[in-house]
Amino acid sequence: MKKQTQLREAGTGRALGTLLLLLVAVLTLGACDSLLNVDAPSRVPSDKLDDPANAPLLLNGAIGDFECAFGAYVVLGGIIGDELIDATQTADRWPYDRRDVQASDRRYGESSCVNLGVYSPLSTARWDTENLLSKLNGWTDAQVANRAAMMTTAQAYSGYAHLLLGEGFCEGVLLDANLQAGGISTRAEVLQRAEERFTQAITSAQAAGNADILNMALVGRARTRLDLGNRAGAAADARLVTANYVKNATASTVATTRENRVNRENNTSTNVSVGVPYRGLTFGGVADPRVNVTDTGKNASDGTRIWVQNKYPTLASPIPLATWTEAQLIIAEVDGGQTAVGIINALHRRAGLPDFASTDAAAIQRQVIEERRRELFLDGHHLGDVLRYNLALTPAAGTAYPKGGSYGNAACLPLPNIERLNNPKIGA
Repeated sequence: MKKQTQLREAGTGRALGTLLLLLVAVLTLGACDSLLNVDAPSRVPSDKLDDPANAPLLLNGAIGDFECAFGAYVVLGGIIGDELIDATQTADRWPYDRRDVQASDRRYGESSCVNLGVYSPLSTARWDTENLLSKLNGWTDAQVANRAAMMTTAQAYSGYAHLLLGEGFCEGVLLDANLQAGGISTRAEVLQRAEERFTQAITSAQAAGNADILNMALVGRARTRLDLGNRAGAAADARLVTANYVKNATASTVATTRENRVNRENNTSTNVSVGVPYRGLTFGGVADPRVNVTDTGKNASDGTRIWVQNKYPTLASPIPLATWTEAQLIIAEVDGGQTAVGIINALHRRAGLPDFASTDAAAIQRQVIEERRRELFLDGHHLGDVLRYNLALTPAAGTAYPKGGSYGNAACLPLPNIERLNNPKIGA
């Protein structure tokens, strides 16, 4: 059917599976169950998705899909970077840790968010929001209550889905106005689409007086602009973010798709351990509470020593998506100098750490990067930072990998074969 073709071209390849994920996400969020009132729950008639009355259901499903994808991205990005270490004997997970992911590796490209897939889950979330925006543009205020507010929210989440696809992947694919996938796009082009969606959300949120989504989109656009090299624009957005603002990706124990993925993979299942560079961090001789980790004294089945993070103590702990803290660090990076020193010290005092002092521009910039590493620990930022700052990772490329082979130096993920082989505009 047409929807299945569209989803396949968008990189998911599983239209019916996507609809089932939508239903699960919505039900776990407490939304209505009108889509289940069909003869065969495994096949959802398209007219149900085209009913304006189901707009809230589609929005909740899109947010649920994004939050699950985001959790997987946080963990996978942490493994590729040096925030986390794989502690399993599951060979198809090792390329993340070894930093040599290939387009033919199926886990990252095809697996669900529960199994640390990222491309299909993020593509699904992106399609969900773009599909909803298309429908909301065609529906009227009389048909959909709070239509403008729903559009604002969908625009912001679409922005974040595009942002993660742009930050984490070496290249991407964009959807046209008919939700058809195009050919290969550069990372910059994917990030530019993210900026477009954030700009739309900012305009809509300002018109509606929606402070929550306005701040969410401002942080998202500031981050995107920084990735694109628009430092002045990034700082301008960051300065508009309300003090102490936090937008969380929610979590719950009602379903595996809703769990905090960091806690599940590290604390609960011990599939990963906290990376060596994040153990025992101090500043001025004081332990840094922002990177609070614990040595369990136990080894995983592959011999890896298990250190656990304490930032997300339960499977229901939310993960920050957009924060005033991130906005402040963007200002610090762009402005540098004593403005940056003042921001660093404000964050230090909040954490109970000694002040930082320097007048050397290079030293201040290094400290800003270090502050990002600590303040945004396991928040899904580090992989993007590795690429943007060209950070050296440990162990270094060429070092023998304990489970076989050697560490690579590929920080971004290749466009997976599920996209290349199923997208007629790319081909094999």
